[in-house]
Amino acid sequence: MPSRTDRAARVAVLADSDTRWKWGVLTARRITTGNAGTVDPTGFVLRGRATPTARQLAETGVSPVAPREVTGAEFLREVRDGDYDLIVLALVGGTVRAVLQGLADLGLERRPVIVTGYVGVVYEKLADGLLLRHGADLVLANSRHDAERFRAVYEGVGADADAVVEAALPFLGGAPHTPEAGRDTLVFAAQPSVPATRAERAYVLRRLVEHARLHPDREVLLKLRSKPGEHTTHLEEFPYQKLVRELDVPPNFRLVYGHMGEVLDRTDLLVTVSSTAALEALHRRIPTAILTDLGVREALGNHHFIGSGLLTSFDRLDKGVVPQPDEPWLARQGVASDGSYEQAFDAARDRVAELLDRPALPPVAPYYTAETAPGYLPAILARHRLDLTAPEPRESGVRRIVREVARGAYRHGVQRVAPVIRRLGEL
Repeated sequence: MPSRTDRAARVAVLADSDTRWKWGVLTARRITTGNAGTVDPTGFVLRGRATPTARQLAETGVSPVAPREVTGAEFLREVRDGDYDLIVLALVGGTVRAVLQGLADLGLERRPVIVTGYVGVVYEKLADGLLLRHGADLVLANSRHDAERFRAVYEGVGADADAVVEAALPFLGGAPHTPEAGRDTLVFAAQPSVPATRAERAYVLRRLVEHARLHPDREVLLKLRSKPGEHTTHLEEFPYQKLVRELDVPPNFRLVYGHMGEVLDRTDLLVTVSSTAALEALHRRIPTAILTDLGVREALGNHHFIGSGLLTSFDRLDKGVVPQPDEPWLARQGVASDGSYEQAFDAARDRVAELLDRPALPPVAPYYTAETAPGYLPAILARHRLDLTAPEPRESGVRRIVREVARGAYRHGVQRVAPVIRRLGEL
């Protein structure tokens, strides 16, 4: 049987949100570059609660071709009939495990190489998320720090850790920070679920507005990931767009959307609670601050930055004190601002090339099985309904319109109606 490296690999990316779509496409390109040319993957987004809109997908800027929206079963049919060489699963852990089961059940004579990983900082559900992803051929770690933690988890439960490969976040890049005369821009990178409560989000917003008033010559931008009614990786119950209506904001404060890299092009200070945008900024040597105002807590994710030298507060920022990053910490986090970033994917590319060159791959062998997790795994698999024996629905134009209306109504209910009902229940 001829080697799959003799031709450009056929690659598919399955994502469940706009941020994971971005990670998946860029990862696919970085780990297949050099295998008979750079690959342009075929894209799929999983139909569900966080299905991104066309605007969100376009804003990622990673592909001019929109991915196709599919169910899990539809994706497996595509793999069965599509002769793919490599699949990137840019999904939450439980969905990865379900798709792994579906791929194993296909019984393909020559199955594709399966790659998965994380879209950013791994600060919660480390063990659970990793064990749900076990069974992929490559589990990419975004840094040396993550690679060591991932291997420790797998080895600690007696699972094979060979799939863990150190790489980096695939979307780091852009020109190094260069101050411009007359430009002073602070950007706050918002997150949909951090902080989570209305009071904490209102506090952050109020302090940003106050900072803008204290520094009238500084442009203060609140960078948002989604517009009201759109979903991202996490549910946003209290959108900043609604909270800001309650404030009288100065002219040098405004909300912005768009590609994060383009916003960073004009950023002189990046502030956040724990967004992965901090790593993008650090890679470009943009001054960066991680807020401690709400505490340094696992629930916020800013505990990940302990030892970074970046932890600070609004009080200090108001006084003009900008933290300085710890260089050894940066090196362990895969920021690679020293110019070594392009080599960060060499190990993953080599592993992919070696796997593609094999005449056949072993069966998918996840850690979670009916033997190791009989009280956990069945519920995960049942939740995703990957039944290939069910007839594939033929979707008419009317049905598609009805589905889009229903999704909009669902989002309205989740983001607008449900919070009101919860608040009434607390009275």
